[in-house]
Amino acid sequence: MQRRLELDAARGLMLVWMTLMHLPTVFSALVNQPFGFVSSAEGFIFLSALFTGRVYFAAAEREGYRRMRNRVWMRSLRLYGYHLLLLAFAFLVEARIAAHGNRPGLHNLLDFYFAVGPKRAIIDATLLIYRPPLLDILPMYIIYLFLTPLVLSVARRIGWKLVMSAGFAVWLGAQFGLRQAAYDVLVHSFRLNVPLNEMGSFDLWAWQFLWLLGLYCGVRWAKHDLPVQAWAKRMLIPAALVVPVLLVLRYAVGRGIELGSLEVSFDKWHLGGVRLIDFAAVSALLIRFQSLLKPLVIRPLVMLGQASLQVFCAHLLFCFVGLTMMGDASLVSGWQQVLLLAATFAGLLLTAKIFTRSKPKTAERGTGSRLSLGSSIATQP
Repeated sequence: MQRRLELDAARGLMLVWMTLMHLPTVFSALVNQPFGFVSSAEGFIFLSALFTGRVYFAAAEREGYRRMRNRVWMRSLRLYGYHLLLLAFAFLVEARIAAHGNRPGLHNLLDFYFAVGPKRAIIDATLLIYRPPLLDILPMYIIYLFLTPLVLSVARRIGWKLVMSAGFAVWLGAQFGLRQAAYDVLVHSFRLNVPLNEMGSFDLWAWQFLWLLGLYCGVRWAKHDLPVQAWAKRMLIPAALVVPVLLVLRYAVGRGIELGSLEVSFDKWHLGGVRLIDFAAVSALLIRFQSLLKPLVIRPLVMLGQASLQVFCAHLLFCFVGLTMMGDASLVSGWQQVLLLAATFAGLLLTAKIFTRSKPKTAERGTGSRLSLGSSIATQP
């Protein structure tokens, strides 16, 4: 199955965006939702689910659903191994540094670890219950990936309409406190003693809908039945109205305008409804005017996208290094900031090169410049 370089580059761009936002430098505030109420997390999760749905549905149709399930679970196990390595670095290296008390930013990141002690924190983190800040996206990805074979099998039997309807119902429940209700049940029934705020910033009940949407589009892509150009054309006028309005509102909030009771609709962690609308509108414009984005299809971004999960894990290591360098300041500044940024992106490119070296080149020869999102995943009407 042929890779699409423009989508690999898009994932690479999301990783660059995410890295700049997570590193404690002056760029963190500058790249925090600069295009409206949409972040790199939405793009990263959706694109990951898109590729997952495409690749593993095709594998299921070709090799059978049992073999597909085994492949997905092995991949989940490998990612879980990456997560354990990150936890080991955080608990065995960074926690010792933070314990000296002169790095409050790093200490706050691991406050539950210090509050309950290493033994309990390690057990809860290994079980994916305790998910410290920065280390909460990968567990969410692992959980969704592990459940993907079940979703594909159920969708095969009852259809995607029912699956997506159920996912939407769960997302809607998340907007009205489903996460808190589920947590209360776990506390009452299983005596869970990890605070809800230490179980990751992302509401898994809400974000599952974006993962399902990506899987659905990936499956239709594998079937050569994803008329994305036609959809983007229909959405052009609404998107052209929505995107600038929400962009202006994004920078007006806190500067004379307050969201008040509507804030939940804009909330990132619960994936509020406005964020879904903004994400769809931005996506429609990007697809419609994709020719303007061709300069982004460059080798470094493509490499980052093709090794996206390994690069994502590597960027977290550099974020911990940045928090260590920060000390008791609010940001890393001066020459240390330049050094951190240079070392981080050099390390990410090296990681990408290592993990893409053995992968075969699957792009079509002689047509690389003509590959486009529309031609690769759209069925012309």
